[in-house]
Amino acid sequence: MNNRNKRSDPDSELYRAILKLESLEECYNFFADLCTVSEMKAMEQRFEVAKLLNDGLIYNDILEKTGASSATISRVNRSLNYGTDAYRTIFEKMDQEKKA
Repeated sequence: MNNRNKRSDPDSELYRAILKLESLEECYNFFADLCTVSEMKAMEQRFEVAKLLNDGLIYNDILEKTGASSATISRVNRSLNYGTDAYRTIFEKMDQEKKA
């Protein structure tokens, strides 16, 4: 199921620009310029929630570890289970990188 925001444009140059970033520092700096501190913290928190859900943790443990609201945890869980599989793709790539 595709839960992509209907108002966003998957062909936006933004996504091509992100693919040009070559280091963690470049990536961080790009997002620091692009986003507010609150937006960055929200994305970081969602990603952490996704990792914990993927690892099998329950909502209460995730709430305790991250401070995320139950609504955020639920939204991330929905994306993890019914989204585009992007989280799982990234987790697999990160696991492969750790093993290399």
